[in-house]
Amino acid sequence: MTLVLAAVDWSRQSLWLSVFSIAFNPIAWNIVARNEYRNKTLTRVFGDATTGCYFLAMMIFSFGLLRDSLYHKALEEQPQSTILPAPLNTVIPIALFVAGQTFVVTSTWALGITGTFLGDYFGILMDHRVEGFPFNVLRDPMYVGSTMCFAAAALWYERPAGLLLTLYVYIVYYIALKFEGPFTDMIYSTRASSRATSKKEL
Repeated sequence: MTLVLAAVDWSRQSLWLSVFSIAFNPIAWNIVARNEYRNKTLTRVFGDATTGCYFLAMMIFSFGLLRDSLYHKALEEQPQSTILPAPLNTVIPIALFVAGQTFVVTSTWALGITGTFLGDYFGILMDHRVEGFPFNVLRDPMYVGSTMCFAAAALWYERPAGLLLTLYVYIVYYIALKFEGPFTDMIYSTRASSRATSKKEL
């Protein structure tokens, strides 16, 4: 870790922009989504929950692309240093990237747009828990896959700073899940209780 820290150019503005963008995305979307759950702001603006959710999905995707662009810009401006010997310096980042993208794409496919992009906060709930691939391998495949792609880029471009940013990504996602997971569970628990109450009244 000391060697990694020593290989980071802390004076680069691009590094701090990347740090900011990595934290901004999950924080912003959780705030927006919780507001939507409580106040239905986007639903009222766009006239229905589905359109509001698709708008949020477009924003999350767009800011995700911006975050990735800022990350690559930060890597370009950081010192390069050999991290892995050949041919591992090629094989491992490729394998990480392919596996990471597979987790991201297949989890999006399994959940659909509304399932992926916080549709449950809009009241668009899934009928049952998705248990197929990749959720039968990982609990949070999208977050894990995204982190793997960050690590892959750091190893491919041989930037120790990228490994430090990858660790930061992992920490940010871990904290985000501590807030997002229980809140989502509460939403589905509330629906289950409501259904149970309705059945008793019948």
